[in-house]
Amino acid sequence: MNEPSIVIVGAGHAGVQAAASLREEGFAGRVTLLSDEHELPYQRPPLSKAFLKGQMDLSGLPLRAEKFFVDHRVDLRLGVAEVRIDRAGRRVELAGGGGEPYDHLILATGARARALRAPGLDLAGVHGLRSIRDAAAIKTALGQASEVVVIGAGFIGLEIAATARGLGRAVTIVEIADRPMGRAISPAMSAFFLDAHKGFGATFELGLGVAALHGEGGRVREVELSDGRRLPADLVIVGVGVTAEDTLAMEAGLDCADGIVVNDRLVSSDPAISAIGDCARFPHAGFGAQLRLESVQNATDQAKCVARRLTGKPEPYDALAWFWSDQGDLKLQIAGLSHGAARWAIRGRPESRAFSVFSFQANKLLAVETVNRGGDHMAARRILTAGTPLTPEQAADESLDLRKLALGK
Repeated sequence: MNEPSIVIVGAGHAGVQAAASLREEGFAGRVTLLSDEHELPYQRPPLSKAFLKGQMDLSGLPLRAEKFFVDHRVDLRLGVAEVRIDRAGRRVELAGGGGEPYDHLILATGARARALRAPGLDLAGVHGLRSIRDAAAIKTALGQASEVVVIGAGFIGLEIAATARGLGRAVTIVEIADRPMGRAISPAMSAFFLDAHKGFGATFELGLGVAALHGEGGRVREVELSDGRRLPADLVIVGVGVTAEDTLAMEAGLDCADGIVVNDRLVSSDPAISAIGDCARFPHAGFGAQLRLESVQNATDQAKCVARRLTGKPEPYDALAWFWSDQGDLKLQIAGLSHGAARWAIRGRPESRAFSVFSFQANKLLAVETVNRGGDHMAARRILTAGTPLTPEQAADESLDLRKLALGK
């Protein structure tokens, strides 16, 4: 009798965790992990921070040592471009011929950079950041650049901007919205980070798009804004968000809607296929609707959930969402989702560079954002997970011991 076979497409945080968790949960069949990159699976968060700063080299990036995959009987295939899912035959057909049969398929294909529509993106000196090769190219370019323009004031854009300023480069940040990280954080936290990056020495152009990039000799020299002004630039970083990498799933006929649509157990419209991580659109119990999350925590927690289901321990996915971003000397941590918040409470003083913002819908706590207050973040995760009552007035009162409240004392 043949061994049961699980194939995982994508070797980022979600895919690697899925392989590891299958073994931890006792799955004894074949586990095949396919990656279209040639490098050993690696961490992505340090690419925009520690790696660019030179605080971490390539040797510090792998998620697991090569020996791990050998010892845990995970057949890791690098540099493999998966081209088609044969659902009827339960087989992933690979470029160049051949394929991998599966009893269950886990899609952990991640996300791809959102395209910026503007002439001149093909000029030398224009970079995006999704892979280790992108990061290496940006690191080299930062060593030679003097005028850096960052397009997009999301987490990645601001992390790179802070790194570039730390290296002494002139930095201008262009954002089409009226505030940085506007889709992810509260107005008060946005205002704090706007001032903080100005304090780092960066310049902002808010509420403006990019009309074109202009070059000389094939290399970028200027960024033309939607109001006609031109910014000098010898390095341009494009970070305008990502979209789900769901092409393979769509071509296979799976239900997709900016991500592979899955149920509360992360099963796609084909019961033999699961989807996890950045590529999956799932029903979020606390949010009350389907959404797609781009977070290491979400990727690893969903991988663990699927591994438990495939080894006979099914349960709905309901892990609390949490995120982080390091920008200069500031560590932003977020627990929960603030969509729909209409009231905020500030705990601590923003001018101290260590404070928290609690987001509420009426008196229901939705999310907590912290800067350089790790204790508040850990307490918030417990409070949100347990559903512990907390009012805006209590949140702002620093005499209230959040840690004791989180521990139910």
